[in-house]
Amino acid sequence: MHFDVVFHVDTDAAALGMALTNVANYLDALVHEDFTVVLLVNGPAITLMTADGATADRLGELAAKGLSVRVCQNALRHFGVTAAQLHPACAIVPAGVVELVDLQRQGFAYIKP
Repeated sequence: MHFDVVFHVDTDAAALGMALTNVANYLDALVHEDFTVVLLVNGPAITLMTADGATADRLGELAAKGLSVRVCQNALRHFGVTAAQLHPACAIVPAGVVELVDLQRQGFAYIKP
């Protein structure tokens, strides 16, 4: 079975918290499967992805378990967040919406908590 999934967060801390809980539950439920889990962050939620943010520890723990965190360059620029401010788990993609389309074309399930 194909379990690749992308969790999309673009709003606020509540949505990010829900997504991180969903990611943790997903990883726990599929320990014997081979899959990719992506957290794609764009829009105002980009401001929550800093190294000193409220969810930094949790983000690091999930990244250590295999979560791929991708953040939108356009959102970084729009909301004034620099690459240096980002959590080390974050990888910058040129455009979050393009990344979502690409992942879905690859067969990733889309979840927006």
